[in-house]
Amino acid sequence: MAFHTLNGRFVAGLALTGFMLTVAGCQSGGSGILGFGKTDTTPPPPPDPKVLASQLQAYCPKVTLRDGTAYFNTYAKGSQKPKKKAAQDAEAAALEAGSDQQDDSAKIIYQASITDVTRDCIRANGSLTMKIAVAGKVVPGPMFSPGTITMPIRIAVMHGTEVLYSQLHQHKVQVTNPSSATQFVFTDSNVVVPEPTARDYQAYAGYDEGPAKKTDKKIAAVE
Repeated sequence: MAFHTLNGRFVAGLALTGFMLTVAGCQSGGSGILGFGKTDTTPPPPPDPKVLASQLQAYCPKVTLRDGTAYFNTYAKGSQKPKKKAAQDAEAAALEAGSDQQDDSAKIIYQASITDVTRDCIRANGSLTMKIAVAGKVVPGPMFSPGTITMPIRIAVMHGTEVLYSQLHQHKVQVTNPSSATQFVFTDSNVVVPEPTARDYQAYAGYDEGPAKKTDKKIAAVE
């Protein structure tokens, strides 16, 4: 009797031990029957493509040169300017003279070019203030004579087709050396436009040989 009782207890103990080992093995190895301890390998969601507020605060519109605005030539006068009889006659004479001068490179006094543009931005009170700088050089032409060249440089800021700022500046450079180029830097520090709500402003710089336009303006921030 004692032997059978002891044997029954031993068998029951082995069965209990085996069950505990089985459960322990299921919980400690792999992912387990119920998935406990499973590692999540799902890739994270893509970043939000929206512009962050910090990125918008750091936004400073890029300055570009439009085609045909990077060069400016001055020509020797072939004859005295005719007296103005009427506005239309004067405009026609100017257009005709300009056409003749552009085709005659031998009459060039100075040839100016813009070689680089840069900008800096400051935000305050709902406005964006830009400082736009233009660097370039003046090369003496065949008809060179020491003197001052006046270059018409226009700075503009656009929002789509809307003109936020446009100003024509008459920048003067003294040229005295006939054998080398004269470097110059022009800066417009007063470009004030409404603070942008998106990265969609475009700034321009370049020579503008046309007459000053009535659209030249400086727009402050909307109060």
